[in-house]
Amino acid sequence: MTRTRVSTLVVLLAIGAASGFLVQVALAAGSLPKYQPEYTLALSLLFIAGIAIALAVPIRRATQGKVRTRIDPFHAMRVVLFAKASSLAGALLTGAAVGLLAELVTRSGGLNTDSLLRSLAVLGGAIAVLAAGLIGEYLCTVPPDDDDRDVAPLPGSLEP
Repeated sequence: MTRTRVSTLVVLLAIGAASGFLVQVALAAGSLPKYQPEYTLALSLLFIAGIAIALAVPIRRATQGKVRTRIDPFHAMRVVLFAKASSLAGALLTGAAVGLLAELVTRSGGLNTDSLLRSLAVLGGAIAVLAAGLIGEYLCTVPPDDDDRDVAPLPGSLEP
C-alpha cells in the first residue's frame, strides 16, 4: 500500500471547504437555521486522533525496537487502513471547518462569537485527526528486509 499523497489531501480539503461554505449559503438562502457544530464533535475528533496514535505505537515498537517481536500482519494492515482513513477524513473535515469559518467571516452582519468558537474547535479536532492519521501511517512503516535489499543488482553495476 502506498502512503497518502499530499495531492489527495489537498483535493479533499478543497472539496470539504467548498461543501461547507455552500451548505451554509444554501441554508441561509432557504431561510433555515445554519449549521453550528457542537463542541462534542471536536472532542470526538480528538478521541479518534488519540486512538489512531495509540494503535500505531505498538506496531512501531515491534518493528523498530531493540527486541523485535512478531506482529499479526492482518492487525498491522487494519491499523494502517485506520490511519489512512483518519488522514483522509481529517482532510475532508478540516476543509469543511474552513468552509464554515469562511462563511462566518464573509457574511454580512455581526460575527457570532459562539459559532466562531465552535467552528474553531472543530477545525482543531479535524487537524488533529489529519495529523494523527499521517503520523499513524508513518509509525506503521516497516523497514525493508535484508532479502529485499539484495534482490537484483543495480543496472550498470558489475556482478561478482
